[in-house]
Amino acid sequence: MIHIGAHVSVAKGWEAMGKTALSLNADTFAFFLRSPRGGNPKPVVPENAAALRAILEKNHFGTLVAHAPYTMNLCATKEYVKEHAEDVFLGDLQNLEDYLPGQYMNFHPGSHVGQGSDVAVPIIADALNRLMEPGQSTTILLETMAGKGSEVGATFEELRAILDLVDPKLQDHMGVCLDTCHVWDGGYDLTDIETVLEKFDRVIGLGRLKAIHLNDSKNPCGAHKDRHEKLGQGYIGMDVLKSVATHPKLQGLPFVLETPNELPGYRAEIATIRSWFE
Repeated sequence: MIHIGAHVSVAKGWEAMGKTALSLNADTFAFFLRSPRGGNPKPVVPENAAALRAILEKNHFGTLVAHAPYTMNLCATKEYVKEHAEDVFLGDLQNLEDYLPGQYMNFHPGSHVGQGSDVAVPIIADALNRLMEPGQSTTILLETMAGKGSEVGATFEELRAILDLVDPKLQDHMGVCLDTCHVWDGGYDLTDIETVLEKFDRVIGLGRLKAIHLNDSKNPCGAHKDRHEKLGQGYIGMDVLKSVATHPKLQGLPFVLETPNELPGYRAEIATIRSWFE
């Protein structure tokens, strides 16, 4: 079995996120520690965070997947943008370390904004080397991207290039989150999931694959557009998504829905996914 959940809102506090996840019949979830577009995080109430930890333990949740803001760009060309990105990264990481240790923190590697991936990759790795600590409990995940605009990380090789430059003392705290919509839009044909996973293993190593974003796509394979769709209503299709979720090499991982849904839609999709394992 996999752990399955969806993005939930932190607006009503950390304990409310756990209760929302339970209402969806989820046993993992993703969340932003601040607005997806950046800004300051909502102050954490320690008692509220402790209540969430109790919910996770009592209900045997899998690892959670916190998500850094979409606007966080560690390889920005403008120095003030890069400095702000590093402040955001460090702030979110510290909140997880203080209040929710042992989880995942996922982020989009960034956009090279014209300087090229070859220049951006070492900049991203340098930031990770300065912002992470060997003793941290949080695992940092690089997300697979669709290749829209100047995104870094649209190929497994670019993600591997970042990982290769991370300090050996930090390697145990690095992994990858595979987004089905992103890799599909990036040109990886998930109708042949075996070949995709074999290439991932050859280039990055399946041991690095820590989480899955399970999304359909509004676009054909290779479109490089990144537009998520509800499960079974896009170009990937329900049969292919089922083959991903039930693949023997992916069992035990947290799967997070980022489909264009409200809570009832997530509840229905989670029920569908759970039915695949009956």
